[in-house]
Amino acid sequence: QVQLVESGGGLVQAGDSLRLSCAASGRIVRSYAMGWFRQAPGKEREFVASISVSGINIRYGDSVKGRFTISRDNAKNTVYLQMNSLKPEDTAVYYCAAAPTLNTDHHLYDYWGQGTQVTVSS
Repeated sequence: QVQLVESGGGLVQAGDSLRLSCAASGRIVRSYAMGWFRQAPGKEREFVASISVSGINIRYGDSVKGRFTISRDNAKNTVYLQMNSLKPEDTAVYYCAAAPTLNTDHHLYDYWGQGTQVTVSS
């Protein structure tokens, strides 16, 4: 059974940092590109970052470039999202997802975690 479990969310102040983790089933990590998306209340799901199986190819959403870093440790079956210089507009539920190929379209992701809440106060 495929499972993606996010952790690391919380309440922080503007300018702080957080690191999200996504623990995945072994076969997923070894075979799938991984991505992070977020969704704020009343808004559409937004692409944050994605990383290829090898970790060599990476994409970022425009709103997080230069502040967020995605990485993966296939030996630990885990994907990370390091978030620095957080802003109130980063407040959302953050989801980890897996796709057969590297892409930014959430419709092309096959598996999803349950999400973790990130709240940034001003």
